[in-house]
Amino acid sequence: MSIAEHETRTAGMPVERSQHVLFFGAAALLVAGEAVFWLTLAAVQSNSGVAALDGPVHDSLVASRNSVATAALTAVTTVTSPLWMTVVGFVLALLWGIRKRELWRPALLVAAMAATFGLSTFIKHQVNRARPPTSDFLLGPDDAFSFPSGHTFGAGVFAVVLVYLVVSRSGRTSTSVVAFAAAAAGTVVVAFSRIYLGYHWLTDVLASTGLAVAVLGIVILADGLRAARAPGPSRQGRPKTRRPWPGR
Repeated sequence: MSIAEHETRTAGMPVERSQHVLFFGAAALLVAGEAVFWLTLAAVQSNSGVAALDGPVHDSLVASRNSVATAALTAVTTVTSPLWMTVVGFVLALLWGIRKRELWRPALLVAAMAATFGLSTFIKHQVNRARPPTSDFLLGPDDAFSFPSGHTFGAGVFAVVLVYLVVSRSGRTSTSVVAFAAAAAGTVVVAFSRIYLGYHWLTDVLASTGLAVAVLGIVILADGLRAARAPGPSRQGRPKTRRPWPGR
């Protein structure tokens, strides 16, 4: 939920309290996402915990492949490649900025996508984890490292950040909940496609999901800090006049 929505919905609630709630939520997302990533990485490096599921999950999905699922998940993984998602993010932000004549929200989306692409590449080369057996690849060779899943990370960040920047500002909680649920479901489908097609382990996509949640937390913090610094009406009690959201 954005600060603007909190200001609209919380009669009599000081703006500072509304911002504190948002900052607490964003910090919680950041901490939770980081925790998932680091705990998963520790399991991978020690070959224990959730990493013990990597082999069984991989073997089970390879054994259950069928033509319909393969065709559908191939399409999913093709349109959500890290490079493609980054390009889509840049183009969307450019069109958004031109059409809406604003800079902040499109710039946040671009920054999130660029950071995702760079961070994923950096972590891959630091961890140096091998992919599953090449004999199980369904779409040809891939010599990149396995941890984390760039597809899952990029698609997850694109989906949840876009929902936050656009849909969560509609002023309707129900709309935001549905949109975030759809973004989460889409991320899960992308993650599943990477395991099913043979290119990643379960822990690869789990770590990427944690990273996507952490990036969302950072975006919300940055957005909230900008709004907190923006000039506005008195912060004591309910504003007398409603100011437009900065950048809209």
